[in-house]
Amino acid sequence: MARSWTRLHEHLGAAPGPLDFGMVRRAAADLLEESDDLDWKEHLPQPPRDGRWNELAKDVAAMANTRGGLLIFGVRDKTCHLTGIDPGQANPQQYHQWIRNHVQPYLPDVTFTTLTSPDGATSVLVCDIPASPMAPHHVYGTAQKDKDQQAAVVPYRDKDQTGWMAEHQIERAYRDRFTRTERAEEEAERLLGQTRETVFTHQTEPAAWFLAIARPERPLPRTAPRLTRHEASAVLATARTRTQTPHRLAAGPLAGLQIVSDNPRPGLRRWVVQTLTLRLGRGIHAELHHDGTTVLAADLSWHALRGQTLREVPEGSLLLSQDYTRACCEDFTALAAELARRAGIDSALHLTAAIASSTASDPLTPVISEYGGAFSDIPDWARRPTRIQPVTTSLSPSGGGPVRDEATHEIFTDLMNQFGLDPQP
Repeated sequence: MARSWTRLHEHLGAAPGPLDFGMVRRAAADLLEESDDLDWKEHLPQPPRDGRWNELAKDVAAMANTRGGLLIFGVRDKTCHLTGIDPGQANPQQYHQWIRNHVQPYLPDVTFTTLTSPDGATSVLVCDIPASPMAPHHVYGTAQKDKDQQAAVVPYRDKDQTGWMAEHQIERAYRDRFTRTERAEEEAERLLGQTRETVFTHQTEPAAWFLAIARPERPLPRTAPRLTRHEASAVLATARTRTQTPHRLAAGPLAGLQIVSDNPRPGLRRWVVQTLTLRLGRGIHAELHHDGTTVLAADLSWHALRGQTLREVPEGSLLLSQDYTRACCEDFTALAAELARRAGIDSALHLTAAIASSTASDPLTPVISEYGGAFSDIPDWARRPTRIQPVTTSLSPSGGGPVRDEATHEIFTDLMNQFGLDPQP
């Protein structure tokens, strides 16, 4: 999936979104200089020389190893003259094969897009390379020294030139890869901790809470235009519409937020919508961050207790409704996907969900519905843990409803399995 925020967007002051021919033409007319994330190319990519070395693979790996960028074919590199390319000669499938053959680890997110002027007279080919979380990437080719030998190098961008990493730079690149993974996990845990503190501060009695974080693999930079209040309200409304289906056994947290979703309140680089201070009984808290991060928290015990007739409630139990937990998972993935779509997020979302309470000793006890929701009960075979492990999955914002449903079911199943329950889709 092509990135929605590039050097051209930044230079032109454009909002996140797909590149178009006009943006390329204006950047070339401005004589936008090449840099570590922009390389003008007059001619289309050429085949590997004698089957030994591929220049396209080298350029792609160099940008993926640095901070990502654009290769734009059809613009002369020194003068920025828009020469154009023959779109009939562009072969993205072949280009992907060259990258697959010559770059390791493989780069699956590289895209090739042909852009044509409105009059159809001029075209350019844009190769969009995201910064890779799997860097460093090696480029393989055949070198001739006494006999043919396979050789590997690790390229990177240094301003408008390509360099080769020395051994200590490669070592540092591997350390950075592992550090990125650790930091992503730490950031998710930090946001979960902040959310726990926020909701527990406002609760009047112990309860079980659904807590979930969705964070883009590549969050939007601070220089990207911020989500407006109106856009935040539209995200909430659209996500709510996507999850309001006839088969639902419980209204989700987005329905509970409807009374306040028209007026999100500003937070630290985010919009906040919550009912915690309204004392309505059902506590719900949502955050839409300007970098594409989504936070959702909901009181699971309120729904489990409301209007339920249970034969026996174990003393000291913190009840949670399985139906409402499923609705929380559905609303969470819908909200995360809609914010990503509206903000122009172009990378996978890392989802983390948990069930927690402010007490460390009260058992979390699931309440299930039977006969289509007509009766509720606490199953004898269910486990009653005092702590639930956070669960994780990923979601592609371009995957649509089936992909979102799959992520929802994975989170919901992983949470319920910890109670000894095996929910059906």
